[in-house]
Amino acid sequence: MRGRAWVGELRTWATGVDPGWGRLRFAGVATAAMALAVLLMSGVRALSGQPITVVLFAAVLAMVSNLSVTEPELGRRRVTTALMVLPAAASTVVGTLLVEHRTVSDVVFVLVMMVAVVVRRFGARGTALGMALFMPYFFTQFLQARPEQLPWLLAAVGVGIGSTLLLRGFVFADDPEKILDRLTVALRAHVHALALAVVDVLEAPAQDRAKIDDALRDVARRRTRLNDTMLQVADQFDRLDRPADESRELQLADLELAAERLAVSTRRLADDPARPGALEPEVRRALIAGARGIAAGTATGIPDDSRAIALAGARRSVDPLAAEHGGARPREQRLAFAVVRLADALEGGGDHPPPAPVEVDQDAEPEEETTDGPKGLALSTRQAVQVGVATSLAIVAGELVSPARWYWAVIAAFVVFAGTASRGDVLTRGWQRLVGTVGGVVAGMGLALLVGGHVVVSLVLLACCVFLALYLVRISTGLLAFWITAVLALLYGVIGQFSVETLVLRVVETAVGGALGALAGFLVLPKHTREAFREALDETVDALDDTLAATTDRLLGRPAAGVPVELARVADEKLKVLRERARPLDSPLPRRRGRGSYQRALRVLTAVDHYARSFARLSDGLVAPEWTALDPAVAAVRANLAALGEVLAEQTPEVRSAEQLVDEAEAAAATTEDPARRTAMLTAARLVRRIDQVVVRLVDDLAGVPAGTSGQRG
Repeated sequence: MRGRAWVGELRTWATGVDPGWGRLRFAGVATAAMALAVLLMSGVRALSGQPITVVLFAAVLAMVSNLSVTEPELGRRRVTTALMVLPAAASTVVGTLLVEHRTVSDVVFVLVMMVAVVVRRFGARGTALGMALFMPYFFTQFLQARPEQLPWLLAAVGVGIGSTLLLRGFVFADDPEKILDRLTVALRAHVHALALAVVDVLEAPAQDRAKIDDALRDVARRRTRLNDTMLQVADQFDRLDRPADESRELQLADLELAAERLAVSTRRLADDPARPGALEPEVRRALIAGARGIAAGTATGIPDDSRAIALAGARRSVDPLAAEHGGARPREQRLAFAVVRLADALEGGGDHPPPAPVEVDQDAEPEEETTDGPKGLALSTRQAVQVGVATSLAIVAGELVSPARWYWAVIAAFVVFAGTASRGDVLTRGWQRLVGTVGGVVAGMGLALLVGGHVVVSLVLLACCVFLALYLVRISTGLLAFWITAVLALLYGVIGQFSVETLVLRVVETAVGGALGALAGFLVLPKHTREAFREALDETVDALDDTLAATTDRLLGRPAAGVPVELARVADEKLKVLRERARPLDSPLPRRRGRGSYQRALRVLTAVDHYARSFARLSDGLVAPEWTALDPAVAAVRANLAALGEVLAEQTPEVRSAEQLVDEAEAAAATTEDPARRTAMLTAARLVRRIDQVVVRLVDDLAGVPAGTSGQRG
């Protein structure tokens, strides 16, 4: 049934913007940077007679600089990568000079790790510079570097980081314009796949509920991937940061909303077990023809005139149903409206708001207990103390297990705190790393025994394992540990030190380090997972509220508390933190009540963030002091946004839809004589309406309280 929908899925790969393709590109560039660093330092080694350690040092720094620098903007990415040379060089010097003073070097090692965590408070750049401080120091201890090697190790720092800067920052740097063009093609390809999935739902026999449910799950998957692509579109517009692109972004956002409406209307139509197969034959044929017309109009590579013909055909198929009066077939009519709405949006003509609120589905129970406590120490300070305790214990425990391999316990204890914010985060990362290491030991032993000392084959497999580790690092830390452990097994085979005992020891040391990290996370200044999520939720809601307030003030000619576009960027950063905090709450082990409500809130806030950024950009070129009707509408929307945080904290807020107030603001905007000014004001009203629609719907679902109308006083 779903074969046609997978055609659209394959087309998104062809655009080069599917997340899998992005990971493939990242892994390829990172592996190339490591290969370049190895090649250059091998030449240096051949001339200088230095040991192989300088080559490994350069390769490690090339990998670390690729993994650590995560800023989306090319300019900032270049600067951050270049800045990594400074802490890396300083750490290399200190680590090399202290390597023979074991006690002092261990104390400094713990301090270095604590500093590497503290600087995370400065965002993505701080995190990258912290890793540049930690990894070189660690490897000077691991490789037992000698002072006479220091000049060559510093050269390896420059070569390793420089290779990343050259390839990732210049040779294979992303072209923002080309990426945006590919994203636009990908968005249409996802609409194509969604339309084909809708056809599958409509064609499923009424008596075969399993097929209907399977097709509906496919619709939900296509919808999720469409949303993910639209988030990439929004991020890309932020990187371009050109006001001239506002209309294009709004058109694409309109397309996403129209496609969402098609998915939601299809699900509603299929809710009745007697549907969709029991539809009247002519109605069913009309809806199928409409969905097929949408699919034909979004096929990749279709000429513009053929696209227009296909979309016109889609409208004609459902126009009679959409024009019916009397409400005898409301669900069918909603789907017909959705087809017309999507056809309009695909031609850039969807300027009016949808006739019904955007809906967020996914069934889930409201979240349970947990009282918020005082925020106390900053997260980075709290984690620095936890890391200090965990790694100090790991040094002692690692020495007791094996004086020669103690460093595996230390790095395991340190890594479990990377990108974590709560006890659940630490526990999840710890067990993933342990499971990945165990699997990697088995795979590594198999590979090492298979190649049997063949150096060329081993090197090829080494490159493949490194590539897979880099490709999968953004999916799971466990998969990263799996392939890195396999790399170590092959590396030991190449240098003639392979043994089963060594790999088993790695598992033991990793388990010890991970356990001590988890223990510190649970006992030293612990942060509950739900508490961490709710703190991030409060910060995100507050940041979005600040954006809406400042934008409204600026639009109405009043002094604003900040620059709206900058406040919108802050909100976006807060949302990214919230997304990270939500991951442990979505873990299937153990099964958690309320998982769905967290994820639904996250999806809604993602949509609000997108609309708030577009709303903020409008304030750069529009001031309308006479538009007083906007003020109460935004105030009502802000109140509903605050209610979202309250309902997740198990309070019962009063929720009143702002539809009537937005209608009044829209009517006032429509009287403006200047066409350009009127369009901008109507666009602002539409964005406010959409924020209210998604928020009110979710609050209503979670709280179980029917939303009233804010325009109705008393």
